[in-house]
Amino acid sequence: MGGMTSILDPAPQASAAPYASHDVTNQPPPLAPYDASEDPALLEGLRREGAGWAEDGIRRLGLRAGSAEAQEWGELANRHEPELRTHDRYGHRVDEVDFHPSWHELMRVAVAEGLAGAPWADERPGAHVARTAGGLVWGHTEAGHGCPTSMTYAAVPALRRQPELAKVYEPLLTSREYDPGLRVPAEKRGLLAGMGMTEKQGGSDVRTNTTTAAPTAEPGVYTLRGHKWFTSAPMCDVFLVLAQAPGGLSCFLVPRILPDGTRNSFRIQRLKDKLGNRSNASSEPEFDGTVAWLVGPEGQGVKTIIEMVNCTRLDCVMASATLMRKTLVEAGHHVRHRSAFGARLIDQPLMRNVLADLALESEAATTLTLRLAGAADRAVRGDEGERAFRRIATAVGKYWVTKRGPAFTAEALECLGGNGYVEESGMPRHYREAPLLSIWEGSGNVNALDVLRALGREQGAADALFGELALARGADARLDAAVTRLKGLLATGSQAGARRLVELMALTLQASLLVRHAPPAVADAFCATRLGGDWGHAFGTLPDGADLDGIVGRGLPGGV
Repeated sequence: MGGMTSILDPAPQASAAPYASHDVTNQPPPLAPYDASEDPALLEGLRREGAGWAEDGIRRLGLRAGSAEAQEWGELANRHEPELRTHDRYGHRVDEVDFHPSWHELMRVAVAEGLAGAPWADERPGAHVARTAGGLVWGHTEAGHGCPTSMTYAAVPALRRQPELAKVYEPLLTSREYDPGLRVPAEKRGLLAGMGMTEKQGGSDVRTNTTTAAPTAEPGVYTLRGHKWFTSAPMCDVFLVLAQAPGGLSCFLVPRILPDGTRNSFRIQRLKDKLGNRSNASSEPEFDGTVAWLVGPEGQGVKTIIEMVNCTRLDCVMASATLMRKTLVEAGHHVRHRSAFGARLIDQPLMRNVLADLALESEAATTLTLRLAGAADRAVRGDEGERAFRRIATAVGKYWVTKRGPAFTAEALECLGGNGYVEESGMPRHYREAPLLSIWEGSGNVNALDVLRALGREQGAADALFGELALARGADARLDAAVTRLKGLLATGSQAGARRLVELMALTLQASLLVRHAPPAVADAFCATRLGGDWGHAFGTLPDGADLDGIVGRGLPGGV
């Protein structure tokens, strides 16, 4: 018809190759494999805090953490969440939690590498530092399985309050063998421990607990009745639990399986549907005639379990620092390979400012974490000065580093733009994890008030803190001025101002460590911004004089 092409005629041949629009350009390659231990702040801190002997092992673990296999384990363990089975097929109560095989692979490596209770059986100075450094690299896989390893580590010093129980259980809690499954504890190759402190009516105010403990005819043995509100990792073998005994709030050891092979009453009512940390099961167990052994004297439950809390708080700081480092590495990888407006993102001055600011925060968190681990290691070996420093500085670090995590992770996610908002990138999982660490083992207010309590009750706590700060006196005028402000706040502070006080404690402590141990580019920028006020209200607002290339070159694997 007049030279027009009919719709029935064959389509003209396309001049371009088929599916040419599907060619992928300007996207980064996969990050894995990479070395999770490639971090100068981590390795320098490891050596400085007395665990240089562990460096080869940390580097080996870092390569394994960054392997494609281990990264996939982390993704799968979160995609396939744990499932609760309250009964077997015949109707018997079993209260078991099933995990994806990837969870067990992560746990097997963590326990074998000494990230659970092993440091308590290691006489080498720096053993606890080595464990913390291991957590800082193996945590690049995923965060959820760090909960049972942390609680197992923390249970040992509390259990030592009852030597006859420690004699039975400590060798198994410090084992490097992961032996899952509910069986008689003494017949296993290794044990995991959990803890049950909070209840629905009280939360952190554990003295309002209503779970009761009734003595039996057997000395030291009680039966518990009550309902716990937030007990993570219910598949563990034993638990440290708080309950009201005749003499007051007390600490008890509760095994899932009793010595005669029968199941203890540990009825898991439900698993929590949490914002993040989804690979890790968190539960509400109910006790009804549950057999338990007293740990420490009656009425001293908080005093008995406080050492456990100190250990798990350090692990919260460690996990936040790990999350910062992991997301910084992810952001740096993306901007190194992504281009916009005619240049790689990493070469854009404003993006370079954001990365440098994040790198400062990450290095400060890592350096403080390892200093706290060094204090813990020396404190358990009898150093009273380090014990006093650990008591106050761990609460300070727990408050501040975990508070910085969510804002940091959000900014790192934004470096990926819309790609970072997509679940496949892994960044949403990290973002959901970040707030948890400020909540577990005492939220921000609880830790801030604990610092005030330490200052008021612990002889030498303030002296230990200022003694540490004095090691950097005269090195930076902004730090010296901040320490003077801190002393003024201490003299006039109130409970309402506790957060302000603890924040300044944390910043001066981080600054003093960086001034003494980090390159001048890092220390100067940190003091100028965090203490000197030459900073905005978001990451990426470092002043024009900051050495962005020096900071980013140190902070990112492979430099700039």
